[in-house]
Amino acid sequence: MLPSFVSPTASASVTPPPRPIPGSYGPPVLGPLRDRLDYFWFQSQDEFFRKRAAAHRSTVFRTNIPPTFPFFVGIDPRVVAIVDAAAFTALFDPDLVDKRDILIGPYNPGTGFTGGTRVGVYLDTEEPEHARIKTFAMDLLHRSARSWPVDFRAGVGAMLDTVDAEFAGKATDDKPSASYLVPLQQCIFRFLCKAFVGADPSADWLVDNFGFTILDIWLAWQILPTQKVGLVQPLEELLIHSFPLPSFLIWPGYYLLYRFVEKHGAEAVAYAETQHGIGKKDAINNILFVLGFNAFGGFSVFLPFLVAKVGDAADATGLRPRLREEVRRAMDKDPDADLGFAAVRESMPLVRSTVYEMLRMQPPVPLQFGRARRDFVLPSHGGTAYQVSKGEVLCGYQPLAMRDPEVFDRPEEFVPERFLGDDGAKLLQHLFWSNGPETAQPAPGNKQCAAKEVVVDTACMLLAELFRRYDDFVVEGTSFTKLVKRQPSPSLSPAASAGAQQ
Repeated sequence: MLPSFVSPTASASVTPPPRPIPGSYGPPVLGPLRDRLDYFWFQSQDEFFRKRAAAHRSTVFRTNIPPTFPFFVGIDPRVVAIVDAAAFTALFDPDLVDKRDILIGPYNPGTGFTGGTRVGVYLDTEEPEHARIKTFAMDLLHRSARSWPVDFRAGVGAMLDTVDAEFAGKATDDKPSASYLVPLQQCIFRFLCKAFVGADPSADWLVDNFGFTILDIWLAWQILPTQKVGLVQPLEELLIHSFPLPSFLIWPGYYLLYRFVEKHGAEAVAYAETQHGIGKKDAINNILFVLGFNAFGGFSVFLPFLVAKVGDAADATGLRPRLREEVRRAMDKDPDADLGFAAVRESMPLVRSTVYEMLRMQPPVPLQFGRARRDFVLPSHGGTAYQVSKGEVLCGYQPLAMRDPEVFDRPEEFVPERFLGDDGAKLLQHLFWSNGPETAQPAPGNKQCAAKEVVVDTACMLLAELFRRYDDFVVEGTSFTKLVKRQPSPSLSPAASAGAQQ
């Protein structure tokens, strides 16, 4: 549990002097090593932050964050951890924090993974190239708005065809099942290439069949030193968390994707060159990073969790029938219309609230970092404040900050209706998954995810497509264990009936 606080309204008139930040980094080498072993071995990531918050009776405290000793040269693991919603917002203030080379913490995998280009996410808002590259990414998303829902629905249809075929092939098994993880990743990769890059993977057999696997390896090779993998200890500590992984091992695959974007995404590359003044090499490397790390990586983490949660056999709230009814009502309004952006934004409030709640419980990127530009006072709940010194690294742990009991009722529970109505809308300012409040908007001058809106819309469209096709489904792990095909209604139009039988 997080430490309890005095209600903010009870002490609003009192502004006490800032407190020193509790916690210790321990002795050199031994302190970081101890915290690293707790983080990866003796505790889970969640337990690591919870135990320290409880021990210090504070949601702001000092600790070390991996990777550390022995071969991570020049990396300072010392951070100021933040696990409450009030203090967390400092990480979004470009006047307070510098985001230079700190995407995944004090450890920076280096430009060897990005074709020699320092891509936009590693730039700070005060660096001139940041606004140029962020604007380019936002413009690409805007250009893809019309084709995005169409490409996504086609991709999901192909994915579910694969799932249905596998499930039917195991129909005589005692417990038939069909995994959706690989088909979903293939779907995500193919539709992102088409919608975002304007390149059809089917034009290149290797990319079409292995592109998503290349991105999986490329992503993993960058972040493995900061992630718990699940190998037998101490092998994981010795082989994965003790030294940076070399980038040259991923270069053949990366270069294959580079040439694919260069050839088949030439229009997007030319747009970067002519409209934004970005060189060809830097344009391609930035496109690949947004495609692979931000978009494909984020969706590959979040969407499987969303499907598993909605399909949970143990759900006693009747969520699936309620979601199905809402989707079908939206379809009844216009049976021939696609369930695109307009439908999921205007006609499916429960679907959208469910997605928001899943982003609260399971954000795709759990940690946010920033380096203090100057000395400042960090406010928390109840009038509590802490003194932060220039150069200190702030590390916000979102899964706890977005379960702050001062903000959310029943914070540890999954409540699909949480964000419905006016009261639910007020809570959106405390939803931070996009590197900013859900009520804020991405801009060239901030670090908020350029695709904030489209991520939520895409997740909603996935649920809508599932309930367009199925009356019910059950998930265990990353496999469907029950699929009940939707039965066409006599009142449906021919197009809608065809969609029901797919």
